[in-house]
Amino acid sequence: MTEKTYNVLFLCTGNSARSILAESILKKEGGGRFKAFSAGSQPKGEVSPHALKELEALGYPSTGFSSKSWDVFAEPGAPEMDFIFTVCDSAAGEACPVWIGHPMSAHWGIEDPAAVVSSETDIQRAFAQAARYLSNRIRAFISLPIASIDRLALEHRLRQIGATEGASIKTDRAD
Repeated sequence: MTEKTYNVLFLCTGNSARSILAESILKKEGGGRFKAFSAGSQPKGEVSPHALKELEALGYPSTGFSSKSWDVFAEPGAPEMDFIFTVCDSAAGEACPVWIGHPMSAHWGIEDPAAVVSSETDIQRAFAQAARYLSNRIRAFISLPIASIDRLALEHRLRQIGATEGASIKTDRAD
């Protein structure tokens, strides 16, 4: 029996840093069980060179990425998503397109490393931290027994993953 391949979309406003990091990390860590995509509500049109540099340093894919609108994934013929994760706070609050198939979603917000305006060392540190937080969340996600857990329990676990170390929005309860 062939195991299902899950489509996962990472959303951010600019689709230049965090969502690109997450897409690349899942492409490698997902071991063929997941197809990773990323998009933004207001794409910058280019991928952050710091994000690509960090991915390369960590041994993740660093080529073939583009900053694109989430509208691409709401069009006819687009891959049907199983999971959608917002990785920045502004995208979490925006009105998203209607997604075919009602994918499961969660907010996994982390601070924007591209917003760091400081020394090159501080910028590199911010990208390394963002990649580490996303990697930890993605590893927790891919270890879930997705095929055997009920939808309510899975949604709960996805929200818990988003509240782990590095969450840009803190909540009073862990759900």
